[in-house]
Amino acid sequence: MFRLFRLAGRRPQRIESTSLIQLLVLSIPTAPTISPVVSYIETMRRFAAISVTFLAAISAVLCCILSGAPFPLRAKAQDSPTRTYLGFDLNTYPGDNALPVLRRTFSFAGYWLSAPPGAKQNSWAGKRELLRTQGFGFLLLYRGPQSGELKSETQAARKGTGDARNSAAAAKNEGFPPHTIIFLDIEEGGRLPAKYHSYLHAWISELERSGYRAGVYCSGMLVNEGGGVTVVTSDDIRRHLDARTLVFWVYNDACPPSPGCAVPRNPPPPSASGIPYAAVWQFAQSPRRKEFTSRCAATYHTDGNCYVRGDTGHAWFLDVNTATTSDPSNARTEKK
Repeated sequence: MFRLFRLAGRRPQRIESTSLIQLLVLSIPTAPTISPVVSYIETMRRFAAISVTFLAAISAVLCCILSGAPFPLRAKAQDSPTRTYLGFDLNTYPGDNALPVLRRTFSFAGYWLSAPPGAKQNSWAGKRELLRTQGFGFLLLYRGPQSGELKSETQAARKGTGDARNSAAAAKNEGFPPHTIIFLDIEEGGRLPAKYHSYLHAWISELERSGYRAGVYCSGMLVNEGGGVTVVTSDDIRRHLDARTLVFWVYNDACPPSPGCAVPRNPPPPSASGIPYAAVWQFAQSPRRKEFTSRCAATYHTDGNCYVRGDTGHAWFLDVNTATTSDPSNARTEKK
């Protein structure tokens, strides 16, 4: 490449050589016997000019390619090899009439198998078939306990087993097929106590015995414990799995990496959350958490919530997720 640029930069030398040739030609007497020689010299001069011009053009093209000029080949090479999909979740079922509006933007929906945090009833119960016929994929959720509810490792393990049985029974009753992934909802962040890991281990094992797969919804955000020690909840859980299999749905609404309350044409992959093993990333929450979203506050509504286009009445304040599949729980198979 360096040689091409040097060749392209030899125009002053070509001019000097041309001037010398012209002087030689003028110094030769014009005679019929000399004409073929002059013609030959003139032809070679033109050929040299064309060769140098051609090399200069080739060098310019190569320079544009290396400098990032928008050639189609380069643009195509930058296309993401992995397709991503948007999904929403909220604690209260938005209503049957909301589904067509939400489906224009989202490919999958969160679906509670238990009462959500702070609620006594589950308004999603019995809506699985309606969402499926609208083309939605699913993110199945079951409420996990707070650490304060777990009294000891033994009691936590018993509760984990019981909750897994209840979630599997609810999934089966709703018509979700075997091997569907059920995500345990863990709202608290930071390092989990040993009794919570006992709960999780029992949850995973019993859910697998019941024919379903285990997942967890948890924080993917760095927490400072003081003294230079930091922890991410998803990493803490992963380190304690002891060869158990668990699918991770992480939340990180901090901007960046979160785009805020946005529905980009090409959503970021879950790995952009900072958790490379995440299967799903929740990047926007309603209401927004001001301490994490100051740099993307303008993407949220003035009331602090995230609404989808078409929700003119601002009735459904959403959490927004991204995944590399339109059915993250693998739950869309028809009941047999």
